[in-house]
Amino acid sequence: MGTQKDRVKFNVGGRVFETTSTTIANAGRNSMFGAMFDDNWNLLSDNSSTEHFIDRNPDCFAVFLDLLRTGELYIPPNIPDKLLYREALFYGLIDHVRSARWGPFDGNRLKLSKSIQGQAPGDGTAIRAGPDGGVCVAHGSMVHVYDWVLDEHPPLNLDYQRVNDVGWVDSDNIVMGVSERLGRGDGGMGLFNSHTGELRYKFNVSHENQVKSYTAGALSFSSDYKIFSSCKGRSNEYGVGVWDQVTGKQIDFFYEPLGWSLGDADKLQWLEGSNCLLVATMFPRKDNCYISLLDFREKNMVWCWSDIEASAALAVDEKRVRDAIAMEDNNSICVVNEFEDLGFMDLRMNAATSIRWSSRSRLMKGKMPEEPCYPKLALHGGQLFSSMNDCISVFCGPEWVLTSRLRRSYGGSICDFSIGGDRLFALHSEENVFDIWETPTPPII
Repeated sequence: MGTQKDRVKFNVGGRVFETTSTTIANAGRNSMFGAMFDDNWNLLSDNSSTEHFIDRNPDCFAVFLDLLRTGELYIPPNIPDKLLYREALFYGLIDHVRSARWGPFDGNRLKLSKSIQGQAPGDGTAIRAGPDGGVCVAHGSMVHVYDWVLDEHPPLNLDYQRVNDVGWVDSDNIVMGVSERLGRGDGGMGLFNSHTGELRYKFNVSHENQVKSYTAGALSFSSDYKIFSSCKGRSNEYGVGVWDQVTGKQIDFFYEPLGWSLGDADKLQWLEGSNCLLVATMFPRKDNCYISLLDFREKNMVWCWSDIEASAALAVDEKRVRDAIAMEDNNSICVVNEFEDLGFMDLRMNAATSIRWSSRSRLMKGKMPEEPCYPKLALHGGQLFSSMNDCISVFCGPEWVLTSRLRRSYGGSICDFSIGGDRLFALHSEENVFDIWETPTPPII
């Protein structure tokens, strides 16, 4: 129980609430309530009869006060998510609300929260989780943006050209890479405000001191504010470009070596530990697969692998690599084929060796759907995820043991998925629908 000196009163929209400074201090220094305390977390006003008036919604305040008291979030049915989101932003409690609505991410405990039916025509092409629990979905030439309560923001487009990739720079900014329009230029890459849809600037490619039009493909981002994109131009702009995300200026370009593939890359992944960029071009975009690590400091390809020789020796198609992901903690690259067999390559080898395949899905042979989606890979929190048809498999442990599968029956095969903001988003190919998977909060004992 709080002492008389510890008590504090609020008049919120005409309703009076009485609590303790200990409870209010749970909101944290960065909340609106942080200004009520000194550096030692003592109330600046010691008059317990003073009412602090706040002209806001009292029903939402009651929810937040109960959250600060108990750590649990109970939302009455008369309070819409959008209203709660708006009020949480005002008080600086958005992180408290998010962490109370779902627990820390764990692939083995995920539960289907809801599914969202998109409004865009045609199939979705990519889905990207935002850092704060929001998501963006690419459909043709448009990108649809949702905040963490899944309220849709204005859609994005860049010259109404086909979107090849999209990614979150942070919770306020989204980068989109699109195809060049033949004979018109356009295309390339743009940075947008995720809330308003405003185009902040476009990213140019310069070749021989001339600005060139180009097609922007796969995207990746580094912690030192660099943006990477695979590029294809009509002159010699084949390779991977680098831009400063703050200024939008091009700062580097790694040109595609003869006999290799960089400009058509399906996937880019920045590796913070080694300061290298994984660049992967997979079948069927190319007849062969090319995987490499680029060091931009030395303009050097420090590691590379291709299946050119292997595919000539193999008569079966099942060893075709469909996706790849670098695993720095394990000094390896994980790949997957169309039957969800996982393969591993050792990054410590000077010359890339053959893939060590680990067959896990032989039962899938002969049971592929009419319009299968190629598998995708993701790594999060020491867990490996692989999509296959209408489900996502979770692998754990040093031997990557299959520990669980995520599946629902509506929407057809999963064409893409993404993890971020303690959520997993899965985009289906047939019904223009995406699913949201969350980890339930642990019980409070």
